[in-house]
Parts: sequence; C-alpha cells; structure tokens
Amino acid sequence: MKNLASVFVVSAFLVGAVGIVRAEDAPPIQRDNSGVNVRDRDDAAVTAGQQSDMKSDVELTRRIRRAVVKDSSLSVMAHNVKIVSANGSVTLRGPVKTEAEKDAIGSKAQAIAGADRVNNELEVRNQ
Repeated sequence: MKNLASVFVVSAFLVGAVGIVRAEDAPPIQRDNSGVNVRDRDDAAVTAGQQSDMKSDVELTRRIRRAVVKDSSLSVMAHNVKIVSANGSVTLRGPVKTEAEKDAIGSKAQAIAGADRVNNELEVRNQ
C-alpha cells in the first residue's frame, strides 16, 4: 500500500512539472491595447478620469449603467462602455457590436439624463 501511495505522489509531481515546462515554452500572449487607447490621448477626449464625484453625477452614471447592464439583449462589449457624467451631462464612449446597440444605449441615457444632456460617442466595431 505504501508503494502505491508513493507512485501516486511521484506521478502527481511529474504531471505538475510537465505542466510548468509547457507553460514556460508557450509564447507570451500580447496584451498591448495601445492602439485602442490612442483615441483617449486627445486632450479633448472624455475619459473615465473626468467622472465627477458630485453625488448627482455619480447617481446619474449609476442609473444609466444599471439600465445598460439590465438589458440582456446587449452584448458584453456594450455592457462595458464608458459612461462619464459631469455637471449633469453624460458622455458615452467605447465600442459596441451594432448600430442598434449604440442607439439602445443612447436612448437609455437620454431617457435618464435628458436628450440634450447626452453626447453619444459610441463606436460600432465591425468584426
């Protein structure tokens, strides 16, 4: 019985060692999204860092985010758009899969913030 236990321990060790060697041999995954972030380098671009910390703006962003996330017809990409509120105005940024998603998110934001208070800069990503 001791020998059988020893065989299992040694086998588990060897299987783990092979997994480590395979991971070391695998080419690194490129995680550089600098090209996507080029659009945020423009000084006029609204970024998440410009989100106001005023209670009313935080609440406005929260309400819009909740409406977007609750819509199960939207893609994961659409659920993750940037919603930035400052002084009662909202900017929507980021990629969505279709024009319909862009319109749906824009409509939700307008219904909550007001039609004249939303700047829809969402981009339809052709895949």
